Amino acid sequence: MKTLEQIAAELQGYDPQALSCAGVGEFLSRLVEPVAQVEEVGIFDALARVLARDVISPVSVPPHDNSAMDGYAFDGAQLSADAPLVLTVVGTALAGKAWQGCVKAGECLKIMTGAILPGGLDTVVPQEFAQVEADRITIPPRLLKPGDNRRLKGEDLLQGQPALQKGELLAPAALGLVASLGIKTVPAYRRLRVAYFSTGDEILSLGEAPREGAVYDSNRYTVFGLLSRLGCEVIDLGVVRDDPALLEAAFTQAARQADAIITSGGVSVGEADYTRAMMKKLGDVAFWRIAMRPGRPMAVGRIPVTPSSGAGRFAAGPPQGETAPPGGSEPREAGSVGAILFGLPGNPVAVMVTFLAFVRPALLRMMGCTADAPPLLKARSAEAIRKKPGRSEYQRGIVSTAPDGSLQVRTTGNQGSGVLSSMVQANGLIVLHHAQGNVAAGDAVDVMMFDGAM
Repeated sequence: MKTLEQIAAELQGYDPQALSCAGVGEFLSRLVEPVAQVEEVGIFDALARVLARDVISPVSVPPHDNSAMDGYAFDGAQLSADAPLVLTVVGTALAGKAWQGCVKAGECLKIMTGAILPGGLDTVVPQEFAQVEADRITIPPRLLKPGDNRRLKGEDLLQGQPALQKGELLAPAALGLVASLGIKTVPAYRRLRVAYFSTGDEILSLGEAPREGAVYDSNRYTVFGLLSRLGCEVIDLGVVRDDPALLEAAFTQAARQADAIITSGGVSVGEADYTRAMMKKLGDVAFWRIAMRPGRPMAVGRIPVTPSSGAGRFAAGPPQGETAPPGGSEPREAGSVGAILFGLPGNPVAVMVTFLAFVRPALLRMMGCTADAPPLLKARSAEAIRKKPGRSEYQRGIVSTAPDGSLQVRTTGNQGSGVLSSMVQANGLIVLHHAQGNVAAGDAVDVMMFDGAM
């Protein structure tokens, strides 16, 4: 396993005091590895899980040629471009039951959507386009061509071929696809375990009385929501005060139980707390100043597993007036590599932006997901935006449809990193790239949409 120093040496232009967003992504892609454990998961429990092996189709889908709609099936070779086709109806084929009989030239079969097409029949005229008189139909010329409105055997999936591939994140459509094959369970990587806690003496837990200079903790709840949306097993360690013993207990407990640790606060240079020093003491940790706004300070590294000291789920007991959400409490095996650490800034918006930009992609990789990142959308800026080249900016935006049908985006206004309400108003982040300068009204900009992540 490479140390952080070795990973940094492989990156061209690596500068921890002015690291680009692209550099952060490249560093993390080299740092994290997928979990190894695999389990069989029932379909109802498979949403947001990642496939550990290909799912091979045991059948062809559809299993036979069938009708794509209600209508009349016949041999398309009889069609003529110059004259109508008159056919005699000799029976009715229903879905779920093969029709027994023979259809000759000049004849057709009334057929329902999904019903098997008997041999020799390859074309279906929709019932609304056929002129019906008693037991005869007339099909106008130039209405159809042979093979229209037919679903071919195996046109969706062929027996013996991969229906889903290793590394796919299972979405609702994938669950339906698995069920359509008659498969009850899928092989999935186990859920990723992520421990998180907030740091600082100025942080109030819910249930505590207000006091001067203190603020209620919001980061734990946004991080909990982000991790839950991702399908992680979350381990809430509450609020940890600026006390070396409490911080050490929290980090060591988290490393025993989790694959990854997320903290908020305490990573800036010169902060009057012990978090930064404890990270350095316990693990192989790098501290970055990222060329971005918001979210400049960040720490990343590994915290090794140490022998259990018998601490409970909460390093210093649960926060006053609160209970922890459900989460994994089984310790990891001693001697394992340890947990990946993500030390995020303390400001609420910076926490969410750095999570979406860096932590979420890294966690997906740890989950075994091989899918590309969602594409950035293009939208026209409804206003001028000031931007300095030399850093990336993530501005909260509201994307809507312009009168001409194109996408447009406007900012939420005040872009301060403590304005949490702006993240509620926004439906995406306007991504202004490293080398980009000022944006004029009407210019195209990239947008990272929240749907599915927030």
